[in-house]
Amino acid sequence: MRGLAVVLGIGALAVPPPAAGQDLAARVGEMRDGAVRLAYATRPGVCGSGRNVMTVRDTDDWEPDCEAGPAHVLVTFRDGQLVDVDTYVGGRWRESRGPGVRDLGVVSAPVAAAYLLSLAERSEAGAAAIFPATIADSVDVWPRLLTIARTERLATKTRKHAVFWLGQAAGARITAELAAFVEDAGDREIQKHAVFSLSQRGGEAVPALLRIAREHRDPAIRKAALFWLGQSGDPRALALFEELLVKQ
Repeated sequence: MRGLAVVLGIGALAVPPPAAGQDLAARVGEMRDGAVRLAYATRPGVCGSGRNVMTVRDTDDWEPDCEAGPAHVLVTFRDGQLVDVDTYVGGRWRESRGPGVRDLGVVSAPVAAAYLLSLAERSEAGAAAIFPATIADSVDVWPRLLTIARTERLATKTRKHAVFWLGQAAGARITAELAAFVEDAGDREIQKHAVFSLSQRGGEAVPALLRIAREHRDPAIRKAALFWLGQSGDPRALALFEELLVKQ
């Protein structure tokens, strides 16, 4: 996940439908070899020093030493195929740019998010487009992330990225969706990743992890849930371990 030192909340004003990014895709056109730059507004609190992007809160005692948005994204194509998506917050583009780089300037954050998520659905390289979509201002991306995570034809890497960022989303509904996803996903690796993402939800996810540890049909998934319960230090997890040990 590019080593990001951040837990980002995902919950805003609008879900970007796939069609929202079509105009931007049309502006990009049928690029074969080269790159496209775009910029868009980020959520409050998102800042960075280039590639290191985080979310912070000002306090009466602390002023964070990083630069606020916008986000700057570089989308690179080779032989007509998407090969990379680079995201920056803080800093600026170098003045020199090759003839194969097009700068689209500032675009609407919801449109940018929709376009980036369409890249995620396009190829494995598009997995890197998920994170910049999550920091776009005034956008609720998690319903579409859930669709990406559930789409079995997509690359495992892409689906794992979607599950990870779902795990960072705020709200009890996300916890319920992730718990259900552990049961529904056919891919064991995706299920394990969903268990990990649940573990990042804190105490609110403990009941779901307890149920998975007790009842999941796959021993590997039960083992993963037990592992993350052990990391939680929650008394409810300790009670389960005692229960299991007594049975032996």
